Amino acid sequence: MPNFDLAAGDAAERFAELAVELHSTEGVEETVQAVVDFALQALDCSHAGVALSLAGGRLEIPAVTDPVVSEIYQLQMNGGKGPLAESMRERSTVLVADTATDGRWPEWAGKVLELGVRSVLDVPLTTTVGTLGVLGLYSANADAFGPDDLAVAHILARHASVAVATTRNEQQLAQAVDARKLVGQAMGILMERYDLDGDRAFEVLRRYSQDTNRKLRDVAQELINTRKLPR
Repeated sequence: MPNFDLAAGDAAERFAELAVELHSTEGVEETVQAVVDFALQALDCSHAGVALSLAGGRLEIPAVTDPVVSEIYQLQMNGGKGPLAESMRERSTVLVADTATDGRWPEWAGKVLELGVRSVLDVPLTTTVGTLGVLGLYSANADAFGPDDLAVAHILARHASVAVATTRNEQQLAQAVDARKLVGQAMGILMERYDLDGDRAFEVLRRYSQDTNRKLRDVAQELINTRKLPR
C-alpha cells in the first residue's frame, strides 16, 4: 500500500488514491484491511479495526491491525455494552477521550485500559439502507483524537462504507449468477435422464428444495456431484 501522509501532502489526492485502491480490491476482507492500514498512517492511532454486521444482528471482525482490537471487539459482542454497540445502534460517532476517566461503560473501560488503550474513536459505516459496521480507532495516549482526526475518520468511514457495500453487492451478484448456472446444469441432468421439459425439471428441484429445507442451489450442487437427487 502507498505511504500516505496527510500532514505532508494533499489530503484530497491521498483519499482519491485510497478510493482507487478500494475499487480494485476483490473481497470484503481485502477492502477493510486497506481501510485500517490507511487509518494507521492518516490518524494519530496505534491500532485500528473494522467490525461488520451480519444477518441476525451478529458481528464479524474481518480486519484488525493488532490482536488487541479483536479483544476490545469481543468485549462488546453478544450484547455487551460499549462504544461499538452504541455507534452501531445509534449510527453515531462515539469518542472516548480517556478510558481511565470515562464513566459511561465502566466495566468495558476498565478492561480496555488494562489492554493499554486510553483513547477510542468508533465511527459507523453507514449507507442509505442501514449500518454496515463500525470503524474503530485506538490509541495508547489519552485525548489522542482531535477535531482534525474526527474529520479524517468520517471521510475514511464514508469511503469504507461505499467500498464495503459495493463489494458485498458484487459478491451477491456473483453468487446469484453461480446459483443460476448450477440450477441450469441440474435441470439439464433431470431433463436428459427423465425426459422432462424445463418447467418440470425446475419444479422437481424446487420440490426437493422445499421438502429437505435446503437452498435450491445446494440441491442442484448435490445432484451435479452425485447424479442423484437428495433423499
